Amino acid sequence: MDTRVAVIAILVRDSDSAVSINALLHEYGGYIIGRMGVPYRSKGISIINVAMDAPQDVINSLAGAIGRLPGVNAKTVYAPSA
Repeated sequence: MDTRVAVIAILVRDSDSAVSINALLHEYGGYIIGRMGVPYRSKGISIINVAMDAPQDVINSLAGAIGRLPGVNAKTVYAPSA
């Protein structure tokens, strides 16, 4: 199965969604290379970057599920195919 390398950028405005985000990241943990979270307290948001190596449909599934959570935006950037 072909995999892609991608980064999902997540902006969280509703901290109540944090538990759901962490549950989803745990569920897809086998595909996650690494993650970084930065709380931006003065703006009231959290910024999370998730690096993945997974089939494109898996990446899209995770990004879509996260992006549907209340107060959360998610965008995906793919590395060029080799």
